[in-house]
Amino acid sequence: MAQVTVTLDANLAIDAMLLSGTKNPQDAVELVLRDYLARGRRTGTRTGDPADDRRLTRSRPTDQQG
Repeated sequence: MAQVTVTLDANLAIDAMLLSGTKNPQDAVELVLRDYLARGRRTGTRTGDPADDRRLTRSRPTDQQG
């Protein structure tokens, strides 16, 4: 797997380490990023996409006038 080097502010790296419970900043950022991506996929699954709009919208009968 290819690796990328990213420069972060020390406070941001420390926050990521505290959030993930790791002692290595690289592991912390990786865990936080993986969690963020997984959460995005879960949210997309729950909310659907624009193509799901037709499936979720109930067709209502039109009101008769007159």
